[in-house]
Amino acid sequence: MGKKILMACILAFLFPYIITLAWTGKIEEKKDMPITLSGKRVILDRKGGETSMDVEEYLPGVVAKQMPADYGKEALRAQAIIARTYIYGKMNGQKEVKESDLHMDYLEQKQMEKMWGSEAFVTSYQAIEDAVRSTTGTVITCNDNLIEPLFHRASNGMTRAGDSNHPYLQPVECKKDVEAEGFLTILQFSKEDFADKINKISGDGSVKADQIPQSIQIVQRDDSGYVVQIQIGTHTLTGDQVQYALSLPSPSFEFEDYEGGVRAVCRGIGHGYGFSQYGAKCKSEEGWTAEKILAYFYKNIVLKSE
Repeated sequence: MGKKILMACILAFLFPYIITLAWTGKIEEKKDMPITLSGKRVILDRKGGETSMDVEEYLPGVVAKQMPADYGKEALRAQAIIARTYIYGKMNGQKEVKESDLHMDYLEQKQMEKMWGSEAFVTSYQAIEDAVRSTTGTVITCNDNLIEPLFHRASNGMTRAGDSNHPYLQPVECKKDVEAEGFLTILQFSKEDFADKINKISGDGSVKADQIPQSIQIVQRDDSGYVVQIQIGTHTLTGDQVQYALSLPSPSFEFEDYEGGVRAVCRGIGHGYGFSQYGAKCKSEEGWTAEKILAYFYKNIVLKSE
């Protein structure tokens, strides 16, 4: 009898790890195991055919891609809630969603091992998994609706205000974001290369190399310093259009005449709306909880368990 009790205790202890191994593919029986965690599924409509995975088991592979595993427990917990909120929003009240409709990156175990290294894999994955499990079912709402949980790696020092559809996005200071790796990016372009990249936006070739940089004028920045509108030659463009055309990490930029060409000076990583991951890392290190961190970056929200 004692041996049976001992075996039962061992199996109970190992069960979470069996579940973890199942989604990585190490246990072949995974296909036959019922999904019972949340009742909400991601349909993996990949080339090998369709299978499904519970949202709670799918999330570690998403969070691992979205945020560095060493950003701190509470920052990871906040990111897990953000990722879950996004997926539930894509479900639009249903209990399943196709992976192809999520338009989000997901890492398999082999990819995680390559990213973190075999020695750091166990610790890093455990941190991600703990963040997901400790927030099971939690999502972010505003006025009883799921929010669009926008996030970015690091702001330019201040996050941005949202539009009327995103009233929970209000500017907040992130002074320590300047310490993020890659915060300041400086790129140099020849006049010809710059003009060619800008002309690809409209395809009409109207911007000439000899007009650069004197025809560049930033028309409008938002209150957080991100470029809203810029004129180049006869074109009036958005900051986002120019950011993507020039492969800049952020729409918080300026241009300088430099050594016969153009130099772009860019601050921040990402669009600047909502949750700053590096800012969350710093607050996690200061002892903030995930709930407090989320309430800082998204205003007038309520966390609910679905």
